[in-house]
Amino acid sequence: MQQRGRGRDLHTAADGATTVVAESDLRLVIDYTQGMLVRELAVAPGVPGAESFVGARAGGGFRKVLDTQTEAERGSLPYLLLDDVPGATLVSGMAMTVASDAGDADIKAWRERVNSAPRLQMADVCAGWKTDGTLLQYVVDGRPPVLRGPDAPPILDAADPDGWIALDPLPAYATRRIRRLDVWRDDDVARVDVFFRDTCTDRDADEFVVHEYTAQAAVDIDTMMIVECAAQPRVLPWLDCPEAIASAGRLVGWSVDDVRPESRTALVGPSTCTHLNDVLRGLEDVHWLTDLLPSP
Repeated sequence: MQQRGRGRDLHTAADGATTVVAESDLRLVIDYTQGMLVRELAVAPGVPGAESFVGARAGGGFRKVLDTQTEAERGSLPYLLLDDVPGATLVSGMAMTVASDAGDADIKAWRERVNSAPRLQMADVCAGWKTDGTLLQYVVDGRPPVLRGPDAPPILDAADPDGWIALDPLPAYATRRIRRLDVWRDDDVARVDVFFRDTCTDRDADEFVVHEYTAQAAVDIDTMMIVECAAQPRVLPWLDCPEAIASAGRLVGWSVDDVRPESRTALVGPSTCTHLNDVLRGLEDVHWLTDLLPSP
């Protein structure tokens, strides 16, 4: 599997003039069917220790390598792109599912092998996989869960050409994760607006939405404490998934600097959502972005 990540920090002045503050690019090759092992990785700007990822899984354990074997700076774009690899790789499985249902013999055979192996997915890992939930019942009944979400509407705005980095068309059987994190000053509070979308393409390269969230937060600029946090589901694949939305409110009282490590242990179980956690992890970068805001 070929994976590419691109990030950009953009400052918008009061008169609407924009300045690119930072950019980053990630390229990754993963041996997906042999355990999601990383075969090649290149990130720019460079990260000391990034060679430690080669041979590691692009799923569980990847973030441990990031934090213990590299010198990636938290708050930087390279760190954000690397931190998102496990979630993006997990979602990429949707493309494999769509391809196997479309008749790709090799992928279908691989999927049959996976389905016949002991399941590693535990019940109650999140709201979507809760005990007696819709998704887990499909699995128990031997009905592979395959759902197609709504067609992905465009996000690019001709009136705001700098609003997004350039998005190349996706080929067939591909996935894409899009994030936007806007931060602005409101007196002694930093206001935050978040957009998050996972999409997949079918055999005709038509793109549909798998997950989509928006979220809003407020952060005390002096203490970097989160004083408000709420999320809204726009597109979710299963009936039980929206039950996790209230978990975003648990971040109130947290320091933004603790969001990524704390979320690993505090945002777990059937009252949470794996992909909402991915949305909320990005709030840690508010601290760095707030440093770029002008004084009142």
